[in-house]
Amino acid sequence: MARIRVGLLPSASFMVGNMAVPKYADAEKTQFAVDRETGAKLFTVTLFFMEEDRAEALKITVPETGLPNGLKPGVPVMPMELFATPWARIFNGSLSDGIAYRADRLDLVAPAPVADAA
Repeated sequence: MARIRVGLLPSASFMVGNMAVPKYADAEKTQFAVDRETGAKLFTVTLFFMEEDRAEALKITVPETGLPNGLKPGVPVMPMELFATPWARIFNGSLSDGIAYRADRLDLVAPAPVADAA
């Protein structure tokens, strides 16, 4: 499966949309999904991606070891080592497809200083 490194413009920014949710390996939600290399539990975080004149919600998979303290909705972050993996499957005779996003970690971003109006 192709993994494509995501390049971001300097104007790109991300904001947390929801708390990290555990990812499960089975439909019954009894088995956590884990990173194949490290064994770390995987989580999904919805981030609002903003770039120039557009915004988009992205669900990004991040290992538990890549989730910083203080992660909560509204906090600015930057996904590090962000990759996109196109996928497709046939389920009940219908084609489903999309892009899965994965980051090694999320770094907290300090908010930009407010200009003094004096």
